[in-house]
Amino acid sequence: MPTNYISPISMDALSNLCGELDKNNSIKPADYKKYQVKRGLRNSDGTGVMAGLTRICSVEGYYIIDGEKVPKDGKLSYRGYDINDIVKSVVKDDRFGFEEVVWLLLFGELPTEQQLVSLMEVLAECRELPDEFIEDMIMKNPSKDIMNKMARCVMILYSFDENPDDVSIPNVLRQSLQLIAQMPTIMNSAYQVKRRSFYNKTMFLHPIKKEHSTAECILYQLRADKQFTREEAKLLDICLMLHADHGGGNNSTFSTRVLTSSGTDTYSAITAGFGSLKGPKHGGANIRVANQMNEIIANVSDPTDKGQIKDYLVKIMNGEAGDGLGLIYGMGHAVYTKSDPRAVILKENARKLAYEKGYEKEFVTLENIELLTPEVFAEVKGVEKTMCANVDLYSGLVYRVLGIPEDLYTPLFATARIAGWCAHRLEELTSNGKIIRPAYKSVSRAREFKDLSNR
Repeated sequence: MPTNYISPISMDALSNLCGELDKNNSIKPADYKKYQVKRGLRNSDGTGVMAGLTRICSVEGYYIIDGEKVPKDGKLSYRGYDINDIVKSVVKDDRFGFEEVVWLLLFGELPTEQQLVSLMEVLAECRELPDEFIEDMIMKNPSKDIMNKMARCVMILYSFDENPDDVSIPNVLRQSLQLIAQMPTIMNSAYQVKRRSFYNKTMFLHPIKKEHSTAECILYQLRADKQFTREEAKLLDICLMLHADHGGGNNSTFSTRVLTSSGTDTYSAITAGFGSLKGPKHGGANIRVANQMNEIIANVSDPTDKGQIKDYLVKIMNGEAGDGLGLIYGMGHAVYTKSDPRAVILKENARKLAYEKGYEKEFVTLENIELLTPEVFAEVKGVEKTMCANVDLYSGLVYRVLGIPEDLYTPLFATARIAGWCAHRLEELTSNGKIIRPAYKSVSRAREFKDLSNR
């Protein structure tokens, strides 16, 4: 177990400093309306402020008719191709699709067979980390949080790059392909070190097999016996495809684009994505869903009984159960209204394996949460609201079915989403040139300066 650093700042000192901080840092909610500031870059109806243009990904969840937001079935498109069509084609042909999505996001067209083979060869060659990297950068100073360790590894890779600050397209493309390829290795290595350092469990690091797809690579490195079925790998592959991108406005991708617009290096820009995705309001939400599901199952005698599930959801929404915040995690989305296509696809493709592996109770519980939450919301809040299950409702169960520990739920999200981050970084570099710099209105009043002796 690594030695914890003890901060020299006492709690009393911190308490006093926080008291000073609180005096001058709160913004009155009414001020946002007064100055017509769209808090969180969101309009009053919940839609996002238009902050940029992209050709990479489209996220549709509603119509705007006569100024009113009208719900519709959700649609997610990569470079104009519906994600449903992409996944259906991959499933029909019994092939892996994440690498195909990587090509599509980066280059804007569906790859030919030869292009796909070439890309997979490049990724295979790039999966290995620099010599001694795992020993020196991952095994030393292990982290309790895998996302933080992955972000640190990305930043450290800067030091191993002969030309890290070159933002020319060929160089950034090279860096992007290397990072996409290296993520499974970084993620699994960081997790194994955490197992040994914090759980007192055996650490195992398997050699990389170049013939593996990204999904196969992850399962092979994660499992002690290196064994997995093709059905398991294909389900994980679908997860990777669904998480690869979600438009330019999601918090982590926007963060990546903001940093890119400053002219900074690839490693700094991608690290911003990691920092954002870790947040519980973004990529960390799937863990909250898992915890919520566990709590519901533990507190109802029959998860198939809709009446029992509904009663417990009422408790959660009233702040009498769950984390006390009154939120039902995995339900609702900032864009999607009637349906989240990612959740629909995951649910369809996970059902068979979930039942085969003995997770029928968990699956039915999530189905009932999806079915009953809108009804509970209307009864408790007194407001009819169109809402759907989001991708987080079912992704955690998929990972559980695959034997993936909760420590890796969000890191897996990042391992997929780095493809989108890199695509958006390249688009920002090729088509913009202006630094992203929105305005903030100061609400501080002018004050007369006082000499130190008079304060």
